[in-house]
Order: sequence, then C-alpha cells, then structure tokens
Amino acid sequence: MHISAFGAALRTPDLRKKIFFTLALLALYRLGSVVPTPGVDYSAIQRCIDVVQDNSVYALINLFSGGALLQLSVFALGIMPYITASIILQLLTVVIPRLETLKADGQAGQAKITQYTRYVTIGLAILQSTAILSLARTPGALFSGCNEQIIPNQSVWVILVMITVMTAGTAVIMWFGELITERGVGNGMSVLIFTSIIATIPAQFASIWGSRGPFTFSLTLLVGLAIVAFVVFVEQAQRRIPVQYAKRMVGRRMYGGTSTYIPLKVNMAGVIPVIFASSLLFLPTLIVQLTGSQSEWAVWVSTNLGTGSGMYYSLFYFALIVFFCYFYVSITFNPVEVADNMKKYGGFIPGIRAGRPTAEYLDYVLTRLTAPGSLYLGAIAVMPLFAFGFLGVSNQFVFGGTSLLIMVGVGLDTVKQIEAQLQQRNYEGFLR
Repeated sequence: MHISAFGAALRTPDLRKKIFFTLALLALYRLGSVVPTPGVDYSAIQRCIDVVQDNSVYALINLFSGGALLQLSVFALGIMPYITASIILQLLTVVIPRLETLKADGQAGQAKITQYTRYVTIGLAILQSTAILSLARTPGALFSGCNEQIIPNQSVWVILVMITVMTAGTAVIMWFGELITERGVGNGMSVLIFTSIIATIPAQFASIWGSRGPFTFSLTLLVGLAIVAFVVFVEQAQRRIPVQYAKRMVGRRMYGGTSTYIPLKVNMAGVIPVIFASSLLFLPTLIVQLTGSQSEWAVWVSTNLGTGSGMYYSLFYFALIVFFCYFYVSITFNPVEVADNMKKYGGFIPGIRAGRPTAEYLDYVLTRLTAPGSLYLGAIAVMPLFAFGFLGVSNQFVFGGTSLLIMVGVGLDTVKQIEAQLQQRNYEGFLR
C-alpha cells in the first residue's frame, strides 16, 4: 500500500478508528508480554535469559510469544494454544463426522466449531502453563546452564495462582484477537503473531550491529529484503481455473450465465507445513534437554538437530515441509466437494464434464501445483539458514521461514483489507 493510501486511510473516520483501535490492543498485548507473573523472580529470569540468549533453540521457543515465554510473563503462552487448538479442530473435522456436519452448516456450524476451539485453547493453556512452571521450579531445567531459583516460593497456592494467571492471559489474548477481527483491521490472531515476531527484530538488528559491525549488518538487511521480495512474489502467484455458470430460470427471473474462476494459489498450505516441520524437529532436542541424556543418540541429536542448522537439520526440515505440504493441502481442499458444489449450482469448467471428471481435473491441477509450492516452502525455510549462517548471524537473527511467511502473509492480507475498505468508500462516494 502506498503512503498516499495510508494517509487516505487515516483521513477516513471509520477506518482511522479501526486502525487506532487495533494499535491500542497491540500496545496492551505488548505490555502484558513484559509484566511478570506473580511469584516469579524477575531479576533471576533476566540473568538466565542472558545465559541462553545465543541458543537458537530458545530463540525458536520465544519466537511466537515475542520474548514473553522465557520471561514467564502474564502473556507467556502467547497465541500458540489457540493456533494449536485451531489446527487440532481442523484436522479432526476430517475424521469426526459431527465436526464435518457442523462445518457444512455454514455460519451457525462455524460458530459452534469456534466455541469448541476456545474450550480446547483453555485446556491446552492449563497443560502448557503447568508443564512450563514444573520445569521452572527446578533450577537449570527450564534454562539449561542457569541454576538460578526462578520461583522462590513454591507452595501449592502460589503455583495455582501462576497457572491461573497464565491461562487467563491466554484467554485475554484470544479475546484481543477476536476484537481485532470484528472491530479492527486484519485477522486478529494473525496480527498478534505478526506483532510478536517483529517485536524481537529491533533487538536482533542492534545485536548484529554491535557485534558484527555495519558492513555485516547491511548485508544481513539486504539478504532479508531479497528473501522477503521473493516470498511476496510467490505468495501472490495463483492458477485461475475458469468456471462458467449456465443460465437457469427461477420463477420469472433468469440466473447464471456468468463467468468466474477458482483461484488456486501456488502456496495453498500457507505457513502450516513449516510450523509442523519445525515443531517436529524441535521435539528430539527438547527431549534431550529435559532428560539430560548423554547417550550416543542424544549426542547425535544435540550435534545435528540442536543447533537449528547444518546439513542433516536442513535435509530433514526440507523433507518434512514437502510431506506436510501435500498432507495439509489434501485435507483442506476437497476436489470432489468443490465439483459437487459447482454441479449443484450449474457451474462447469469449459471443456471438462461436470461431476467426477471435474473432480479429477481439479485433483490433477492441484497435485501439479503443490509440487512447486512445497519446494518453494522448503527453499524459503532452508534458505535463511544458509544465507544468515554464511554471514555468521544465524544465532542472533532468527529470521527463518516461519517468521518470514507469517510476516509477509499477514502484511499482505492486512494491506488488502485496508485497500478494499478504501475502494468501497470511494465507490460509494462516486455513486452518490
């Protein structure tokens, strides 16, 4: 969006109100990310963070919470319980007939699924906060190599209060996200994740400037901008399948006879395969750190997967992303369902018969489109590891595939929403 368009958005009263409302909620979100949970020794937490600040594993853990998780703040869990719950419900929709029926019921069914997602989010928040605090009670368990006493008073009452506060923080974040979606600008949950990611970037830039100098800082910035430009280019790419609707008489009115298209993006899966792959690769390292094992497999995991870089890590990462890309696309886009809906409303693809041939054609196109899409996702995820590793800033600049795709995707979506509202207002003024 151009600067003039942004100025026009601020000059539009209702849009300006939405933008300021969104910014106010984001400010509250960032404030809650630095307010410590009652019972936490804040100075001890800061000393431990200084010990593990160069560990890429801890940086990955902290990514989606914007630095709040390791500080054990009120919003320590961030938006991740909600994302996990949403993914779980989306996967269960394919398996459980009841959820599949609700999804087909339209807005009422979707509202019910949203309610289930909220319940699962609170349950996951309770489990995650309990797990994190159980680690924090033991010196050196949450922060490897730091033997500070993070929670001085470990009575049952204090621990219960901390679990309640962190769970309530997740509920408040979920509420913030829904408020932004309804009364603000953009998708609320996505905007909150976007804010968490960009909140850590200035500190990373300052660290690179201080330790590596202005030349390496400039090269890092150029590499980052080049990767972002490539992501923007591919994220906008799509294959448009033309659809023609036949004319039909309903009462005294003629309907149909219009032409439209089905937009199939090159990256149909979005950022989900990258999140799945990074989470799965993180599990072995987490198990080794929690158990403290020194066996042969533990040493191999720590050496090859614990660093977040290297040949083995990159190969596993790339392969998992390609697999999850095909898997996620297969469960989110059903060619048979799309073909049936087109046939129901008199739609057809020119040159393709309605019904089963249409479903087979869509499946064929989708399979061919997912191939470059999955390779693109894998390349975007692995490319920063090599690019920033070559510059020697990979431990200081966690600007990997997940954060890149989220930032670009959320940024493009928010800009499109603002521009759409501006165009709608201008068209109304023109018609008047």
